[in-house]
Amino acid sequence: MPATLHPLRALLLTVAGIVHREQADRIAYLVEENRVLREQLGGKRLRLTDDQRRRLASKAKLLGRKALRGLATIVTPDTLLRWHRELIAAKWTYPAKRRPGRPGLMEALRELILRMALENGSWGYSRIQGELKDLGHRVARSTIAKTLREHGVPPAPDRPGTWRTFLRAHWGLVAAADFFTVEVWTPRGLVTHYVLFVIDLATRRVELLGLTPHPGEGFMAQVARNLTDPVAGFLRARSFLILDRDAKFTKAFKRTLERAGVSTVLSPYRAPNANAYAERFVLSIKTECTRRMIFFGERMLRRALREYLEHYNAERPHQGVGNVPLRPRVRGHGEIECHERLGGLLKSYRRAA
Repeated sequence: MPATLHPLRALLLTVAGIVHREQADRIAYLVEENRVLREQLGGKRLRLTDDQRRRLASKAKLLGRKALRGLATIVTPDTLLRWHRELIAAKWTYPAKRRPGRPGLMEALRELILRMALENGSWGYSRIQGELKDLGHRVARSTIAKTLREHGVPPAPDRPGTWRTFLRAHWGLVAAADFFTVEVWTPRGLVTHYVLFVIDLATRRVELLGLTPHPGEGFMAQVARNLTDPVAGFLRARSFLILDRDAKFTKAFKRTLERAGVSTVLSPYRAPNANAYAERFVLSIKTECTRRMIFFGERMLRRALREYLEHYNAERPHQGVGNVPLRPRVRGHGEIECHERLGGLLKSYRRAA
């Protein structure tokens, strides 16, 4: 009987040796891989999530400190075992401080209540409650009132509307105008030129209204006539023009617009966000053009402004309108070509037809 078992025992030992060698090779590879990863870290601290610590700690406990010291782990054996002790302690430890009564409102739900109230000035507590209920949240009116009161948000009748809501409600009928300045070298020295432009809020198209070192009554009167021209005026199909409270926008300028049926909307003091689209254009033209050039004479400035506006209105992509150019392009299928303006200061890319 023992003689018949001997070949089987030999076979089992052979198979076990093969499996042991294969496992040893795998472990050796993983140890070496960990060494390479630690070298890649270059001494930087590795940030692990709680779930990752839990998984490593559970495996480390089975091996023990002695076995871990022989492995090139990404953390020390003492750290792994400390995580294990902390996990055991967390299982049996309760929070030291626990507020009595019902738990507070979730932060995400609180932010949702505030968002609804601020974005909808006419919504009362019941209206917000209904919207929340439709989204699967059951919140009492008193809780909504308390949340708004804690954040200084007044009730619906006293809650002011936002400029964003106003602009979107009148989209297509609203334009905005503003000045920005450019310094120009002339035979008389450095002279400040005032550049006046208008932007259509719906399409983001910009038009230059004029530039001058002296934006007085005569200049502004001619600008008003050009804006309200019944054939080619920028405001011929618009009803509102947003302006800041700059004194250069004279009473005569505003009266000319009003006679043409265009109401002027004055932004509050020190509130650039109320005229955000115009302010954003000023930032764009300064960072992309005027601050990167030195202007010698008004003629050079006019050429640069003309080139930039053509680039802005036809070639430059705009994030506010889907990150595409304002003027649709004819897409070709040839090689990609680079189109340059102002000596390469402004670039755009397109495929050849």
